[in-house]
Amino acid sequence: MLQVLQKFSVLGLPVHITTHYRDWLQSRLQQRQGTQVVTLNAEMAMQALENLDLAEVIHQADLVIPDGAGVVFYFLVRGRKIQRCPGIELAESLVQLAGDLGEDCSTFFFGGKPGIAEIAAKRWQTELPGLAIAGTQDGYLSPENEPAFKARLQQLQPRLILVGLGVPRQEFWIRENRHLCPDAIWVGVGGSFDIWSGQKERAPVWLQRLQMEWAYRLYQEPWRWRRMLALPHFAWISLKSALRQ
Repeated sequence: MLQVLQKFSVLGLPVHITTHYRDWLQSRLQQRQGTQVVTLNAEMAMQALENLDLAEVIHQADLVIPDGAGVVFYFLVRGRKIQRCPGIELAESLVQLAGDLGEDCSTFFFGGKPGIAEIAAKRWQTELPGLAIAGTQDGYLSPENEPAFKARLQQLQPRLILVGLGVPRQEFWIRENRHLCPDAIWVGVGGSFDIWSGQKERAPVWLQRLQMEWAYRLYQEPWRWRRMLALPHFAWISLKSALRQ
């Protein structure tokens, strides 16, 4: 029986809370219920306040997980302690599940710079010999080549599709194209391919435990500083709204 998720609101956006996200998605996979997964963090939430199309995608998603420390903080100042679910870790657990299921759960890697998705897929296949790779495609598709790619995806019908195009492009792309593979689990994975391929490193575990993974990302990508200003803004809005309540 499919587990019922608890649904809460973060700045008007839905968040589903459970300790068994992978089990819930496995049930969806087995029942051939197509699913779009959104990994919500403070930066995305702030974008959604100004981008109504993004907010609509988040509301329409089948599963929205609390990916960022900011979302955890939002609940904490309201007296509720929740467990953060990093999107990269959920994606890794799904790839491992696909490895266990083999051909019953073929996986497609789409996004990143040329060659990165392919390297990431090969590294996973080395670790998980049972993993069935349906294919890979970088995120630098020209408008002329996109129809052929979509036709290829529709023909292959992978069951797990990881899309690393960055927020909000990957969320829009999944919404617009999930009909091509209606039984698939679609997950926006951001820069996960870069980490899996060895191009970048994830923050040390001690920083992850301190909920400061964002600081390590800023260290690696200092050009993101303007986007990171959304984090203190989100924290301030979270506090103000909690005090009003």
